[in-house]
Amino acid sequence: MLHSAITWLLVTLEAMGYPGIFILMAMESSIIPIPSELVIPPAGYLASQGSMNIWLVIIVGTFGCLIGAYVNYFVSLKLGRPLVIKYGKYVFISEEKFARIEKFFLQHGEISTFIARLLPVVRHLISIPAGLAKMNLLRFTIYTILGAGIWCSILAWIGYFIGENQDLIIKYSHQALIGVVIFSIVLVTIYVWWHNRKRNRPH
Repeated sequence: MLHSAITWLLVTLEAMGYPGIFILMAMESSIIPIPSELVIPPAGYLASQGSMNIWLVIIVGTFGCLIGAYVNYFVSLKLGRPLVIKYGKYVFISEEKFARIEKFFLQHGEISTFIARLLPVVRHLISIPAGLAKMNLLRFTIYTILGAGIWCSILAWIGYFIGENQDLIIKYSHQALIGVVIFSIVLVTIYVWWHNRKRNRPH
């Protein structure tokens, strides 16, 4: 079934071109979690065949992610907070707890947004707390682009160098994900160390 999905995406992307990448990645980054591992590597393969440009694949995929992230961000910004305050008590989120979440995200929103864009499942959800906490839009944009750009680049080059071998694409995409998780853990550890050191520094 997975092989059939990749084959279908190859045909679809070749027919739709860059708009297809943009739409699918926007969907992946918003409320429809289409795995980016099934979208970008086939586009990278098409780039290796001369049907696409690898750099445009990365750029279009990254900005597709950004637009999808904007959808969740602005919906949460406009509608989310009143709903959380009104109905949060039914899922054990009091107004005080929500205030603490907002404070945390205002202090650590950049690293949270960047790391989340590299990880499955949470990458399309991180925009929701960002919008709820009214994270600065410019900072949200920058760190979303950085995280999404790195992940799209990894997947695009996997497809470019490995070609149409679907088993190898899946294998190396999983290995890349493991590497990204390890990188994220190291980065968070360094960030926590630096933040604690800065906080404990005498004034």
